[in-house]
Amino acid sequence: MTSKRANTTAAARLRQDYMRIKKDPVPYVIGAEPLPSNILEWHYVIKGPEKSLYEGGYYHGKLVFPKDFPFKPPKIIIMTPNGRFKTHTRLCLSISDFHPDTWNPAWSVATILTGLLSFMLEKAPTLGSIETTDYQKRQYAENSLDFNLKDKSFCELFPDITEEMRDKLKLREEEQKDDPESDPILQEEYKNGGENENFMNSSMFANLCVLIGFALFAVTVNYVLKTVNPDDNSNGMG
Repeated sequence: MTSKRANTTAAARLRQDYMRIKKDPVPYVIGAEPLPSNILEWHYVIKGPEKSLYEGGYYHGKLVFPKDFPFKPPKIIIMTPNGRFKTHTRLCLSISDFHPDTWNPAWSVATILTGLLSFMLEKAPTLGSIETTDYQKRQYAENSLDFNLKDKSFCELFPDITEEMRDKLKLREEEQKDDPESDPILQEEYKNGGENENFMNSSMFANLCVLIGFALFAVTVNYVLKTVNPDDNSNGMG
């Protein structure tokens, strides 16, 4: 009986949170939907903020709420590879089930997702975090669209976002056909190629200078010898 009451309380609170987040969306959280069959499991989509390493990325994850929510925190999991957190792993955050001691029952789904984005943009290590380069994070952002589109549940829960991502991929493909250098991977290759070419040009120029230097040195020595020993030249001619 207690379990049933707790479940009812959790469901009521989550419905309330759902209406609030629809009325007042969280910045960069472009999707937050409970499963039709289970209100205790929510799926979310975070869009990488502008001028961050995650710009252009779409990050899909889920919140798994306990039956006694809001008195206990949810599990927080991210599914899309991102370069900041492990995928399909419970994240150890102050707003997750790892820290019931710091949990505040007044915190809502919006609060949890805002906190998750904040942790994502930081670099502080925690259980479930990983270390990657800035370049790798940008590549994960670039590849996140294709990755999410392969997830059937993602496409079913977020049809509008799915359509948005397909449009972006189509536009990206058209841009790459018109301008191959617009491909970030190719840009890196062109950059490295340019650096190699500059190095080659510098080496060739240095070698040329050395050769010119030797030639001038030889001419100078020959001139000095002729000046010092003019008789040798005359004797030779006689």
